[in-house]
Amino acid sequence: MYQILNTLYIMTPNAYAHLENGTLRIDVERQKKLQVPLHHLGTVVCFGNIMISPALMHRCADDSISLVLLDTNGRFKARLEGAVSGNILLRQAQHRKAAEEPFALAIAKAVIAGKLRNSRRVLLRGAREATDEQDQKMLGIAAEALANSIRNLAVAADLDVVRGVEGDAAKVYFSSLPSLVRRNIREHFTMDGRTRRPPRDRFNALLSFLYSMVMNDCRSALESVGLDPQLGFLHTVRPGRAALALDLMEEFRSMLADRLALTLINRGQITERNLQIREGGAVYLENNARKIVVTAYQERKQEEITHPLLNAKVPFGLLPQLQARFMARAIRGDMDGYIPFLVK
Repeated sequence: MYQILNTLYIMTPNAYAHLENGTLRIDVERQKKLQVPLHHLGTVVCFGNIMISPALMHRCADDSISLVLLDTNGRFKARLEGAVSGNILLRQAQHRKAAEEPFALAIAKAVIAGKLRNSRRVLLRGAREATDEQDQKMLGIAAEALANSIRNLAVAADLDVVRGVEGDAAKVYFSSLPSLVRRNIREHFTMDGRTRRPPRDRFNALLSFLYSMVMNDCRSALESVGLDPQLGFLHTVRPGRAALALDLMEEFRSMLADRLALTLINRGQITERNLQIREGGAVYLENNARKIVVTAYQERKQEEITHPLLNAKVPFGLLPQLQARFMARAIRGDMDGYIPFLVK
């Protein structure tokens, strides 16, 4: 358990978080381990079996501190927040636009175009840096396949076609990711496509954990600008599903999660010993590994990158906030369509 900026991550199994005067106190086996003033916090993220007192829940709601519950693998379970104070006019516009097929199709094409272009950059970079000729060839073929998918996306006539193009491209992309892993450790990080709930291999387990944090950041960004994270354009609406957050995170998957996963693996910060294969074939990150990944993710968010629309350097962690604002402007009609963030 530790605090990074205004977010507190509680990861120790059976930790007890409770209210003590104006602070959040964490005990493990009845011993105090951490105490943080509540006014220093914006979000509390709990991984796995964490006990939380009702008094702390009420105080977090009163103070607009988000309480996020994730399972041990980092998959989103629930979020506790106080009264919603979003922009009702913006949400009304969002609901109207979601019912307009041409607008929904345009947003879906934009977010998937962003995803495919950024994913292709990962493959092209890997092909340039690869020392093995076979890896170079395989990555080059996959990158060209994604280029074809981008061209097919441009002429997609409806949402089902967009989803089909994205699905085919994802199969190519995920089948190529192991080629970006160092050959001497590749056998431990193979993957047969994308698997989840639960992940069935080490690579997928690491990706699922990272995706959950990207998802949480995108959901928070949408809520902060007044949008309804439940109502998306590409992802279908289901009870309990943050469809718009899933839409927004598409363009960030490769840059904030996939590349970081590869870095952690290739640098040996995460090894096969950090991922446990449990009965039934599910794979999960051990507790110490989760701490390593969370720290690396937060450090990644502090790195700067040039935003092409703003022509200014911004931290990676600010990108979901900026793109959520562009999404809101597109919905209001202040922008001529949504423009995803593209890595150069």
